Amino acid sequence: MATPKVLLIAGGRSPEHEVSLLSARGVLEHMPFPTELAVIAKDGRWLLGEEAMAALRAKVAPAGRHAFPPPLAWDRYDVVFPLLHGRWGEDGTIQGFLELLGKPYVGAGVAASALCMDKDLSKRVLAQSGIPVVPWVALYQGEPPFIPFDPPFFVKPANTGSSIGISRVERHAELERALEEAFRHDQKAVVEQALRGVRELEVGILGNVFGEVSPVGEVRYQAEFYDYETKYTPGRAELLIPAPLDPGTQETVQELALKAYRLLGLRGMARVDFFLAEGEVYLNEVNTIPGFTPTSMYPRLFAAGGVPYPELLRRLVELALA
Repeated sequence: MATPKVLLIAGGRSPEHEVSLLSARGVLEHMPFPTELAVIAKDGRWLLGEEAMAALRAKVAPAGRHAFPPPLAWDRYDVVFPLLHGRWGEDGTIQGFLELLGKPYVGAGVAASALCMDKDLSKRVLAQSGIPVVPWVALYQGEPPFIPFDPPFFVKPANTGSSIGISRVERHAELERALEEAFRHDQKAVVEQALRGVRELEVGILGNVFGEVSPVGEVRYQAEFYDYETKYTPGRAELLIPAPLDPGTQETVQELALKAYRLLGLRGMARVDFFLAEGEVYLNEVNTIPGFTPTSMYPRLFAAGGVPYPELLRRLVELALA
């Protein structure tokens, strides 16, 4: 094939709309192939051409001009890069649309995307396969909240990313408010037991059936937990690459990440997040469309492993075409 032409889709209807646009700026700046941009506004309509670039510069998309599906000449593009974080992008929905079109796309397929987006379902699959996860319980909106462990714990929407809608609960009296916040974003919540002395580790994977694992990184911060503001405000978090770990722990993290990648049927890329507490490693979650902002861990992990940003994007496009 001659030089492939890429369609980058960013924005989206989820609360991570702005983060997606920040990621898109980085990808457009470093992509080694000709690339055009489509931006989905928060109302679900599409912006194309100069309107899409104006939304990127404004860091938020106004209401779109085109209904879905958009009047795009899909045959012009050899591969699609869906850079839509969160619901309606990272959960298999846009992947299903691209499957119907028959267009190759970067990243995981429909089933793997949906499974990893749901924190409850992915934990069930991982735990059943012997991968250690933090004790949790899932609650649907309207159910009586039975929690089989004592505070502190975290309450999370089951299907969001970027720490949106997450609360730390220190006393049972705080549970109702935390669930209300989680249910603002999803009809299912996950309540996870808090760990003591936890360290947060992250590793990237690049590949299709056989993934290549990055060095292990560590996130350190002063906030109560790794919340939205801490993640996306420069200087609020410190990223250590490689993480200061003994060789055995680093190898364990990388092996568990690769095992989860194959088990969940992932393709293209993923960032796998872990907790390290009192010498034990727990898989926290798998991100099928990790952030590509200037402060994002995924491109920085691979840069530290000898794969610079443009080369990382080149390989992702080639993996999609493969």
